[in-house]
Amino acid sequence: MSTGGVLDQSMIIQTAAYIAGLQRPDGQIPWEAGGETDPWDHVEAAMALDVAGRPAAAAAAYEWLVATQNPDGSWCRGYRDDRVTDPVRDANFTAYLGVGMWHHYLSTGDRRWLARLWPTLGAAVEFVLGLQASGGEVDWARGVDGDPAGEALLSGSASIHHSLRCAAAIGRLLNQPRPEWELAAATLRHAILAHPERFSPRTRYSMDWYYPVLGGALRGEPARTRLAAGWEGFVVAEWGARCVADRPWVTVAETCELALSLWAVGRSGPARRLLRQVQRLRCGDGSYWTGYVVPDRAVWPEERTSWTAGAVLLADAALAGEPATRAVFDGGELPAGPTAAELAGVPDCTVSPRCSTRSEPVAAT
Repeated sequence: MSTGGVLDQSMIIQTAAYIAGLQRPDGQIPWEAGGETDPWDHVEAAMALDVAGRPAAAAAAYEWLVATQNPDGSWCRGYRDDRVTDPVRDANFTAYLGVGMWHHYLSTGDRRWLARLWPTLGAAVEFVLGLQASGGEVDWARGVDGDPAGEALLSGSASIHHSLRCAAAIGRLLNQPRPEWELAAATLRHAILAHPERFSPRTRYSMDWYYPVLGGALRGEPARTRLAAGWEGFVVAEWGARCVADRPWVTVAETCELALSLWAVGRSGPARRLLRQVQRLRCGDGSYWTGYVVPDRAVWPEERTSWTAGAVLLADAALAGEPATRAVFDGGELPAGPTAAELAGVPDCTVSPRCSTRSEPVAAT
């Protein structure tokens, strides 16, 4: 991968300080001061803090997740301060801890920390796999009544695929291999690539376009072909990526995630151009507006979220050659699980009955 980020060091420090300034004493990172927190965006912001050399703040963010994990291993979709605002338990939000933990370990080398959080991760993965269907796709949530949502989302499942592989990498490192997690990731990848009908149709959303690439399910020339095929429908020249194809709203986070996807398949030039384009939505304190309605020449919504700033720092880190971020989003060294040919021996790609993988504490070495 070619290197060369867009932000200089002072810009990185300033944007990280903006994120850290939003962090509560308990480690929680809300979208904005006094605003909502969701676990996925919370992890993304924590990863950005590690990118910018703030490992203690990132570790505090993960401690908040340890403290708030539900008994079934999940997290709720929304929190505000000490209250749950949305009690639905989201599979993708829960799974993303695996990506964050792997990134924090690669950033710090702190194996003791990784071992201490291993039971938290194990419980989270078990919750997620409890929502995986026989065809590999994962229901997006479990409702307050305890029932699965009955609907799988492509972007969320692609992110879960990434999370499962990171979780499996952690298991291998800690000498706690989880081949059933790797099988679950492989069957999910098969569903993403071969069975689009298993996911609710949301093709107007840009995330459904690029997330199979960002989550590592699709690589090489097929990935580049997919990104090229959607470019005209989702990218506004000189501005970045739309959130949805039929609305003139360009969003910074989606643009940066698209840049990460391009970088991961060897398209660093277009990725860098996208990251440069969103700098016009940078504010004086290092934050970024969420989005911009191009025809109206108007910022919308009028918010500057922690996760938007986090997406910028992560995209820049990959382009600049930061090792932990490159390893996480390149994914070449992550466990891949069985190949498509090997999965042919699994009836209908059904995940075999799993023995209990509830994780026990691991002795730190």
